[in-house]
Amino acid sequence: MTSRMGTVEQDLIPANAQNNYGIRPRDLPLSCPMPGMYLWNSHPKVAIPIEETGEAKCPYCGAHYHLLDGTE
Repeated sequence: MTSRMGTVEQDLIPANAQNNYGIRPRDLPLSCPMPGMYLWNSHPKVAIPIEETGEAKCPYCGAHYHLLDGTE
């Protein structure tokens, strides 16, 4: 059987489960829901502009994202 993205056998993050996410520069560009989250129970994918201010909020679910420095 071939593996499919987002199946229950995968160890993915539940979409919109947290309200505060730390993002590393290597994770940019940022979108919500993020890669590695289940998509079946989430809102449409939206780009989150975090680069200029270092923080941003998703207009759909209200999740707050903040940019971590390179040491974390």
